[in-house]
Amino acid sequence: MTGRHCDVHQMTGNYMWDPKTNTSFDIGTNKESLFPLWWNGSEPLWVTMQKAKRKVYMYYWPGCEVEILGVRPHYCREYYNFPSDANFTRAVNDAVQSLSNGDADMAAVYYERVDVEGHHHGPSSEQRKNASSVVDQVLQNLDQQIRDSGLKDDLNIILFSDHGMTDIFWMDKVIELQNYIEFSDIVQMKDRGPVVSLWPVEGKLSKVYSQLKGVQHMSVYQKDQIPDRFHYKKGTFVSPLTLVADQGWFIAQSKETLPFWDNGTEPKQGWQHGWHGYDNELMDMRGFFLASGPDFKVNYRSAPIRSVDVYNVMCKVLGLEPLPNNGSWHRVECILRSRGQLVLLESSLLILLFCIAARLCI
Repeated sequence: MTGRHCDVHQMTGNYMWDPKTNTSFDIGTNKESLFPLWWNGSEPLWVTMQKAKRKVYMYYWPGCEVEILGVRPHYCREYYNFPSDANFTRAVNDAVQSLSNGDADMAAVYYERVDVEGHHHGPSSEQRKNASSVVDQVLQNLDQQIRDSGLKDDLNIILFSDHGMTDIFWMDKVIELQNYIEFSDIVQMKDRGPVVSLWPVEGKLSKVYSQLKGVQHMSVYQKDQIPDRFHYKKGTFVSPLTLVADQGWFIAQSKETLPFWDNGTEPKQGWQHGWHGYDNELMDMRGFFLASGPDFKVNYRSAPIRSVDVYNVMCKVLGLEPLPNNGSWHRVECILRSRGQLVLLESSLLILLFCIAARLCI
């Protein structure tokens, strides 16, 4: 939504801590995560749209309920952790209606069940596949709605995810930090899984770093050592130490601090069987991008693009001048029809379906 890397827009994780204010960002769980402090690093597309007097309707999209740079979208159905399939279907129907009757110029829908099932059961599980089937059915209904509403020549649809997912067997591959460090040396620990953030007690950074540096199946980085390709280390809320697990491994304080997912069997099954957030060069971490509508080529498959490139695509089909960003127009211009073929570019409508991925959404 900004076309910026996370060390520019500052949203560097689902769980962050600001030592200056002793404030935590814990997505979807605490009121402090709605403070503009976390969100004002860059201007998202919906803010630019609203500033241009163009209305945006957003459904379950994280951040739409926040006043970012002093602006909120025209309509926001607030994010919560587990919207149902019925919620998703209703949101898409409402989005099309808002576009059809002229209430909105852009609508954005966020759907999380694919991610939830991928985490709980694994990306190759029947549960994840069933969640993807719901998306498939909603898309079929969406296509019919567009035809029935006479929007076929006016409405562009973009479906995309922010990540992929890989299988984990974390009961066998847990890195227990308590075996290597003393937690009396740690002021704050955020998150668990592939990436963990640590803020050591003043004067203890070198000690903790040395203790963790030789731990197998995990890399530990001081802030200035984080690889440039992560586009992460310049972030305001990045911790002094960042731990990154090898693919399939899981970092936690201890196994005892992890909940279990109880499906009624004995012994209890591991809480999670899929995860994401590993090294961004891994194939399993790749998301997907699909688009359809009057401004896009038909039956065209492009070379891989990057998530920061999507912003430029959205700005183009909405007729907006993009703000400075880290995306590449060169990587995405091939997916759009040539200038002479573009239909209603200056007045095109856009619906975004953001689907948290588990390998492939559909």
